[in-house]
Amino acid sequence: MIALIQRVTHAEVVVEGECVGRIDAGLLALIGIEPKDDLTNVARMAQRLLGYRVFQDADDRMNLSVRDVDGGLLLVPQFTLAADTRKGTRPGFSTAAPPDQAERLFDALVTETRRQHAVVETGRFGAEMHVSLTNHGPVTFRLDA
Repeated sequence: MIALIQRVTHAEVVVEGECVGRIDAGLLALIGIEPKDDLTNVARMAQRLLGYRVFQDADDRMNLSVRDVDGGLLLVPQFTLAADTRKGTRPGFSTAAPPDQAERLFDALVTETRRQHAVVETGRFGAEMHVSLTNHGPVTFRLDA
């Protein structure tokens, strides 16, 4: 399981003209799921997303997590993160989980993060989404679980 996280001042996802997820300050996490992923990866990713320290403390050091700052978490399914881009000029998607597995694990990640954190919003699995954000920093990291 892959997450590309960005520290944001705000972010939102729009599907067919409707805002389906929106947060103020917090983390936008684009989530890619690979065929080998299972519920163990879901638990580990939830832990990493909520505990990864990318927000400044009083000494201006990245020492606080989204949980510590009561920030929002916006989870967006993005199968292209699991693409094979090692050769050629076109991505291959055999390295991404099949849609039924990916949706099940994405939904499990949403459930687990909502169990542990107050503000968790999402994009819509399988939809064409328009994601807008203001990256604060900029701060962007890739997390693997």
